[in-house]
Amino acid sequence: MPPILLAVDKIYPKGLMWFRRDLRVDDNAALYQALRSCRQVVCVFVFDRAILDPLPRADRRVEFIRDSVAELQAELESLGGSLVVRHADASHELAELARTLEAQAVFANRDDEPEALDRDAKVLGALANAGVAFHTFKDQAVFDRDELLTQAGQPYSVFTPYKRAWLAKVDAFFLKAYPVRTYADALAPAPRALQTPVPRLADLGFETTNLGELEIPTGSQGGAALLDDFLQRIDRYDTTRDFPSVRGPSYLGVHLRFGTVSIRRLAGLAHTLSQQGSAGAATWLGELIWRDFYFQILAHHPRVAQGESFRPEYDKIQWHHGKHADQQFDAWCQGRTGYPLVDAAMAQINQTGYMHNRLRMVVASFLCKDLGLDWRRGERYFAQQLNDFELASNNGGWQWASSSGCDAQPYFRIFNPVTQSERFDPEGKFIRRYLPQLGELSNAAIHAPWTARPLELEAAGVVLGQTYPKPVVDHAEARERTLQRYAVVKG
Repeated sequence: MPPILLAVDKIYPKGLMWFRRDLRVDDNAALYQALRSCRQVVCVFVFDRAILDPLPRADRRVEFIRDSVAELQAELESLGGSLVVRHADASHELAELARTLEAQAVFANRDDEPEALDRDAKVLGALANAGVAFHTFKDQAVFDRDELLTQAGQPYSVFTPYKRAWLAKVDAFFLKAYPVRTYADALAPAPRALQTPVPRLADLGFETTNLGELEIPTGSQGGAALLDDFLQRIDRYDTTRDFPSVRGPSYLGVHLRFGTVSIRRLAGLAHTLSQQGSAGAATWLGELIWRDFYFQILAHHPRVAQGESFRPEYDKIQWHHGKHADQQFDAWCQGRTGYPLVDAAMAQINQTGYMHNRLRMVVASFLCKDLGLDWRRGERYFAQQLNDFELASNNGGWQWASSSGCDAQPYFRIFNPVTQSERFDPEGKFIRRYLPQLGELSNAAIHAPWTARPLELEAAGVVLGQTYPKPVVDHAEARERTLQRYAVVKG
């Protein structure tokens, strides 16, 4: 069903808008509903200690959020409002702020990650005890929860029929932007005592990262700039997206993660352009639909976030473990596997917090099916490293690669890291960027240095086992072991 407006008339004298992973003013569902429903709306963002305290002290995501919150605060002030910023436990702080501001309701966009649901349940209880209403709205997906079900009333577990249903249901209504600025006169400044600048990273207990050096734009302005750039390339997305040395992707993942762009705007543009015949836009729209698909999988099957395989029979697999397995995992994490495309991809994520989507599949397949290591280890590592870490998509992608998830890659389909390299980085441009020690090798040898002639290795300054690792595993042998390992599932 279409989203139902909370109210037409102002039913609350004062409301509190709680920004979370939706750091923008325009086309913000909860902000729109708050402005329509309240005579005055005060806005708040909480740097939640429950989320931040376990993180490493240098985390690009925290810096991205901090800079985006500063832009959000400035934009709200330009519209006559303000943004109260706190560094506290959100599950307690919201009720305190609501009491202090004498708000009758709190508005937020919903989040179906299990920890977020637990936090929101605590907030709901604390607000209820204070006599304050709590309203949440869909904002991070075009369709979520029960909006798309099979004819039997069940959630989809296979992507292709889900995509057909998504495309059949979507229309201008679901892609229409919420006209926030029409109701912006309800924005109200907080009492002066509550108006403080956004804390510095150091005040939050974090260190500056290389986010600025990487030139990753933050905030809604940064997201808009990336979108404008991508729209000039979107028609070629279907042919460029698989090549890591080419500027093919949108690079909007981190902006989608923290809501500095609207999914309705992105999907709306992609849908319109695809209907006009753009194959690139149609392919990109499919990627956005995958994102919705994984959101609804998480909402209906939260057990996958607790380390359970979507297909339970895959939990019977005996993964490689012990000291040698730990050494191989460390080699994978540090980009020392001896397979250049895998190592270059891991260097990319370690240095930038980003990894090209094709390479995410390659390195995940290598971890599970060449090294025989539990996919959950890779899932956790990506969760620590990725700027655009999204629990639903990260879990879905890792389970796809390990063949344990919904609509998964068949267990017998095992990416060959050399042929993937030869096909998608034929001239070794990506490898040379992240593994300069291999830069003098020929295009033929750079994908598998151990096959190069000794004279070529010597001329290129490559000493296997010293300047670059020897392969930690033989792919052909590993493939046979993987087929044996997965036999328990076949049985």
